[in-house]
Amino acid sequence: MRLLFLGDLVGRAGRNIVIERLPGLIEDYALDFVVVNGENAAGGFGITEEICQDVIDAGADVVTLGNHSWDQRDALVFITRQDRLLRPVNYPQGTPGRGSHLYTARNGANVLVMNVMGRVYMDALNDPFAAVGRELDACPLGQVADAIIVDMHAEATSEKQAMGHYCDGRASLVVGTHTHVPTADHQILEHGTAYMSDAGMCGDYDSVLGMEKDEPINRFLTKIPSGRFTVSNGPATLSGVAVETDDRTGLAVKIAPVRIGGKLSPALPDFW
Repeated sequence: MRLLFLGDLVGRAGRNIVIERLPGLIEDYALDFVVVNGENAAGGFGITEEICQDVIDAGADVVTLGNHSWDQRDALVFITRQDRLLRPVNYPQGTPGRGSHLYTARNGANVLVMNVMGRVYMDALNDPFAAVGRELDACPLGQVADAIIVDMHAEATSEKQAMGHYCDGRASLVVGTHTHVPTADHQILEHGTAYMSDAGMCGDYDSVLGMEKDEPINRFLTKIPSGRFTVSNGPATLSGVAVETDDRTGLAVKIAPVRIGGKLSPALPDFW
């Protein structure tokens, strides 16, 4: 299978490049399944139902969230009727929506997608490792699921790496989101799970994590807010990771970064 995961979509610039480029990527590379992290899609904070549907209409099979899941309050309502939108699986019991689901890919295969949030320097949710472990036990790779994608939305690289090794051999891909900077550690782990500490963001990299620079710099200099964070809407880079899996085992056989447009050096997989 050919899987594409795109990192945190930030504001209008991020939305536009994903909506404009994703249909062509799906067609040109015969992609079987696409996941997009959309937790910063609405002005950098959360997602609206309209934006979520626009990203799905562009070709995303699943949209994942993170610590900004509920910044747009209507998300608490529409997530209950949008089965392609996932919030972290380790939210407390009773939280609206779902954190994992088994989907059908374009080639007819079954793909389990999980969104989970770390706890180091983040909100204190339930244990992410226990939550992911339960989902993997309930839907084993190569038996129930033909591929498994885990979006680890976390601040600490150590926690992301630990999750990668914890899932090694039981998931097709464990990829980090949240820090908005693409890492250079894409690899296939010892037992066949593709891993990358952060997929980066889909947004304007002439910024501070996708935001206009002045206010973040001012807060670092003075420790006093002088205004709101606003999304930087310059030329965007589409950032993510491409994975090819073995049809028999569901484990990864190839992985490569994806970067298109904007300021970052371009990167496309040479195996597609």
